[in-house]
Amino acid sequence: MISKSLKWLFFFLVLYASYLLLLLSLPYLALKPNIEFLLTKQFVYHVDIWRWSFYIHVFSSVFVIVSGLFQFNRWTIKRYPKIHKVSGYVYVSCLLLISGPGALVMSLYANGGFWPQLSFTLLSILWIGFTLYALVLVYKKRYVDHGKWLLRSYALTLSAVTLRFYLMVFDYFDVPLGPVESYTIVAYASWILNLIVAEWMIRRKFVEKLFME
Repeated sequence: MISKSLKWLFFFLVLYASYLLLLLSLPYLALKPNIEFLLTKQFVYHVDIWRWSFYIHVFSSVFVIVSGLFQFNRWTIKRYPKIHKVSGYVYVSCLLLISGPGALVMSLYANGGFWPQLSFTLLSILWIGFTLYALVLVYKKRYVDHGKWLLRSYALTLSAVTLRFYLMVFDYFDVPLGPVESYTIVAYASWILNLIVAEWMIRRKFVEKLFME
């Protein structure tokens, strides 16, 4: 059983990670090609669909992460259901209409070649698909099933955080792999391990417990 203290720790860790992502995103407001990550994308920056997909994905992702977090807070669900509902609409609409499509376009041009591109393409398709199915289930009033698929969706949302975390770990421990090999491993680990954790939580009845009195 996941203790209440661990749940709140996770909540604030994700909020802090969202804050860090926001700080990382701010320099891109300049809309210039010579900023950090964009220095590795000079070969594709001139492609309009990629460039605008990048910007809308980067600037919308923080809203997706934060709004999604409120979907799994039992205190919010029970005491402030309107916050839960509104944040749910923000999460789903922002992901399906803005961030998800942007991520899908970006995945086709991912660094590292075919295998990272395949990883991020699968991630984007599953991210959109899980979220869309969760939306269908809530309209059918199948709230527990809705919560399970939304949890899977949110696990993929957090790949933005775990990707950077794994890259930092690989760099800190100076993993003896080439940059392409390292990035390929991280590209898959960043979302597959998250899904494994989500499935473990589902089997532990995490979603059902959110609705318990």
